[in-house]
Amino acid sequence: MITESLFCLALTVYYEARSQPVVEQVAVAQVVLNRVNSPHYPDSVCAVVRENHFPNQLHKCQFSFMCDGIAETYPDTDAWINANQIASLVLSPTLPDLVSGATHYHADYVNPYWAATQIKIAQIGRHIFYR
Repeated sequence: MITESLFCLALTVYYEARSQPVVEQVAVAQVVLNRVNSPHYPDSVCAVVRENHFPNQLHKCQFSFMCDGIAETYPDTDAWINANQIASLVLSPTLPDLVSGATHYHADYVNPYWAATQIKIAQIGRHIFYR
């Protein structure tokens, strides 16, 4: 059964890290849950994923795929199935937090303005994690 939380988390894994190794996909998904557990962010997976999503405003969202002007589809069926499996795993309470409470990340080929104000926790593959 696919819940709304599972769907939103799978979307994030699919669009933010589908071409990366499993450990990196898990870490990206864990950032979403760390935000859910933080008092500074919305208290549900979908609300975190959709934060700052306003129609016709490009590039204002917390997760870039939500505000890139492109409809969310899943043309790579295998990657979509994998993203759902990873989301399900991350939503289980037994998986340890690989990113030690990180609430931010970015790919290593970009340099967002906010990175200098955060504490770097780890780099896993192409993603750098902060809190």
